[in-house]
Amino acid sequence: MKALVFDGQQLRFDPAHAEPQAGPEDVLIEVWLAGICATDLEIVRGYMAFRGVLGHEFVGRVVKGPRGLVGRRVVGEINCVCRKCDLCQAGLSQHCRQRTVLGIQGRDGAFAQYVALPRHNVHEVPDSVSDQEAVFVEPLAAAFQVVHQAKFEPRTRVTVIGPGRLGLLVAQVIARTGCRLDVVGRSETGLLFCEKKGIQPLAYQSVVPRADRDVVVDCSGTPEGLKLALAMVRPRGTVVLKSTHARPAEINLSSLVVNEVTLLGSRCGPFAEALTALAARQVEVSSMISKQFDLGRAVEAFEAARDPRNIKVLLRVR
Repeated sequence: MKALVFDGQQLRFDPAHAEPQAGPEDVLIEVWLAGICATDLEIVRGYMAFRGVLGHEFVGRVVKGPRGLVGRRVVGEINCVCRKCDLCQAGLSQHCRQRTVLGIQGRDGAFAQYVALPRHNVHEVPDSVSDQEAVFVEPLAAAFQVVHQAKFEPRTRVTVIGPGRLGLLVAQVIARTGCRLDVVGRSETGLLFCEKKGIQPLAYQSVVPRADRDVVVDCSGTPEGLKLALAMVRPRGTVVLKSTHARPAEINLSSLVVNEVTLLGSRCGPFAEALTALAARQVEVSSMISKQFDLGRAVEAFEAARDPRNIKVLLRVR
């Protein structure tokens, strides 16, 4: 099959990569469309020391599995878990001690013609959600996780740092709570998107931190973004760290202690909520798509994804 492979040094398109083998509890999915996210870019820079087929945001059709699923259009959760360890039994299966993670840790991903996943990982896509929209389910689910971790009310002052692929989804989800929201960033494209959605954009260079935000969500993926978040949050406020970093980040732990700031890591979220929001047109994602490339041009697509003028870059697989 055709696949995009990372060997630890470089990306390469492989026109004859081995197809994944679906086990008795798995489904085999023909991938139709996939999205490049910041985590994919970080992996190429050394994050997680991953080797293999990249990609974890996708939509496709089940070609092998239970009779009721074959032929269905689906998306898939990325954490493949044992369902037996103490964390799985405690309802924390996303943190399973034996987990593999699609295209990130120990399992080939979705930048390929076929991908295999446990059948309990897949979710059927409603007919009202297009393929292009369905690609956003995984990151949109991650965005919904933020509102389950921090408190948002109409009087809550909230800043999202980083109007990129994930930050714009997080901002749209948080905006639905009615809080006092603004988005800080350098990307003119991202800030313009916010303005069109009625979300207050703030240019990075214009921000003077006053330690007055109740919640700051860092989606920048940079040590500088985290530093700004800690400078903007009020005493006893909350900083949600939403991005992975390939580079080490230094933070002033003393200020966290003195100001009694809560620092939350935030990762994967509820697929069902993301699918419902897309089907109900509560979150708009189509205008975030900047470019689409065939899988054979995936290396070129990665270059486009690094360009801050682009928001979301998709790979056409079928």
